[in-house]
Amino acid sequence: MIYLSREVHFCAAHKLYNPKWSKEKNEEIFGGCANENWHGHNFDMVVTIKGKVDPETGFVINFKDLKSVIKREILEKVDHKNLNLDVDFMAGKMTSCEVLVEEFWKILAPAIAKISDGQAVLHCIKLNETAKNYAEYYGE
Repeated sequence: MIYLSREVHFCAAHKLYNPKWSKEKNEEIFGGCANENWHGHNFDMVVTIKGKVDPETGFVINFKDLKSVIKREILEKVDHKNLNLDVDFMAGKMTSCEVLVEEFWKILAPAIAKISDGQAVLHCIKLNETAKNYAEYYGE
């Protein structure tokens, strides 16, 4: 099994806020991340796929195709956007790093299988919210 990864970067704003809670409880749980005027991150994401090498091409997947699908399906929708207001697949959801990486998986897993004719599968998405904080998701 071969593992390939593509790293990408995007900037986005969001607010962590549970509308069922009071402003005080939101501030207690989420701190500055509940700022009513939003806050932003410079996200780094690593998408790792796995598969067997195609003897005809020497590829598990063409890196150009992987780059294109990540750009089209994720980056064009989230880069320089407000995750709470501008991103359709995040509507009504908490915009935590954990939820975001799960939603990215739901989009990328079938898209990667499609562009690779089932030869490659999504293995892991690592989403760095800051230099020290990240979430990894393996589809489980």
